[in-house]
Amino acid sequence: MIKYNYAIELGGGQTKIYQKDCGLVLCEPTLVAAEATPTGYSVLGLGKKAKALMGRTSDEVEVFTPISNGQVINFEYCQELLEYFFDKLEYKKNTGNIAVLVNCGLTVEDKKLYRDLLHKVGFKEVALIPTAVCTCVGAGKNISSTKINMVVNLGGGNVDIAVINRNSIIKGATLGIGGRNIDSAIAQTIAYDHKIVIGLASAESLKNEVGSLYANDTLNMEVTGVDVESKVPRSYIITSSDIYSIIVPFFDEIIRATEVTINSLPPDISADIINNGVLFAGGVSQISGFDDYLRKNFRYAGKIVDDGEFTSILGAGKLLDDQLLLNKIIENF
Repeated sequence: MIKYNYAIELGGGQTKIYQKDCGLVLCEPTLVAAEATPTGYSVLGLGKKAKALMGRTSDEVEVFTPISNGQVINFEYCQELLEYFFDKLEYKKNTGNIAVLVNCGLTVEDKKLYRDLLHKVGFKEVALIPTAVCTCVGAGKNISSTKINMVVNLGGGNVDIAVINRNSIIKGATLGIGGRNIDSAIAQTIAYDHKIVIGLASAESLKNEVGSLYANDTLNMEVTGVDVESKVPRSYIITSSDIYSIIVPFFDEIIRATEVTINSLPPDISADIINNGVLFAGGVSQISGFDDYLRKNFRYAGKIVDDGEFTSILGAGKLLDDQLLLNKIIENF
């Protein structure tokens, strides 16, 4: 039986790495900062260093993620980013095996890219495990029983919806929307409504600090951007109500897709979900007012996992300590 000593969640927002017997050893933005040169591109920063450059450089510098909708879209930059992360952890190449958390809707080609990527980074054995299954494990659910579990993981790059039974996914879907899409929508709307251009880092801060699903929330935050007309810096107070109408459609779509998934299930399985409820996790699930929103807009019982941003990777950490169960999950995926 192959034994795995690392787990990695390579998300569109954050990359998290768990090491057996050590715990969560890294959590950094999945970002690359590169500058255009006459011969190509030169990398200026990776991870936290790349995020620090957002909105603070010339037009020749691009800050981007090499992961989109759970897929590897730029293999070379993704490899460089992961090698940088594992160098920080002083990992010696070709000494370990790793489990990679991935979306349930990946194609065979997508899965091969992940395996090839981690082999290139320096791992002997690379296994893929569904993020949704890890979420259930991290939330303390028994995934080996005949009891149906349903999880909706709201991540930075996408939303994973999965129905789980006996260590495997029996129905799943991935939505190509996530926290980064909300950030972009906030930045675009503020530019249109308030005539101020702000960076995605500021938009993310707005989402995290004053984003709310309470229609009458009074949270507010001052942001500084560039005036659309005068092109000079200008500050403005943004309130929760300013971005409420931006955020709600994203959650409406997530709930719609979740209910469509439930309604497509056989009656016995959907009855289990009605009785057991749906588990909501991921960083975006922590937005203010989400519990109240679920009560008013979701036709089924919903439970939001505390500290949901780390539920999946901590679940993967539990699986590193239960290699028999981990290998069953790998076999079923």
